Amino acid sequence: MYRIGELAKLADVTPDTIRYYEKQQMMDHEVRTEGGFRLYTETDLQRLKFIRYARQLGFTLDSIRELLSIRIDPEHHTCQESKSIVQERLQEVEARIAELQTMQRSLQRLNDACCGTAHSSVYCSILEALEQGGPVERNQDVDLLNRRGYTRAVNLYNRETL
Repeated sequence: MYRIGELAKLADVTPDTIRYYEKQQMMDHEVRTEGGFRLYTETDLQRLKFIRYARQLGFTLDSIRELLSIRIDPEHHTCQESKSIVQERLQEVEARIAELQTMQRSLQRLNDACCGTAHSSVYCSILEALEQGGPVERNQDVDLLNRRGYTRAVNLYNRETL
């Protein structure tokens, strides 16, 4: 039997995390000492590790509750139920990866469009793109500078990009 601090240490969480999972009805604390301290079993430790790993994988608390209910009562559930929950999370992760790849391409375009010199940021394509809400191509950058009358900046820009 473990006290809450011991259990927390073994599972690499804080006692507050255990209390939180108890409030979320994901952990029980049925056993108490005469002094009122919670006592936990090896089963509680395994459950806590289960929850912790599921959280690391990004499952929501509701999904973890579903997985726990399947784990607790496997005779009345199918493997397909667990797989369905995992597939849903996998689709979320794949969508997030696609978003991150789009963001990476946008950042790369911003980076590539900037001359990156130590000169004044008056003609910085990164700042201009952020202001306009979208990327500014290198030749658009020069056109913008010409329209604004920044001839010195255009000359510097052209000299540095050659």
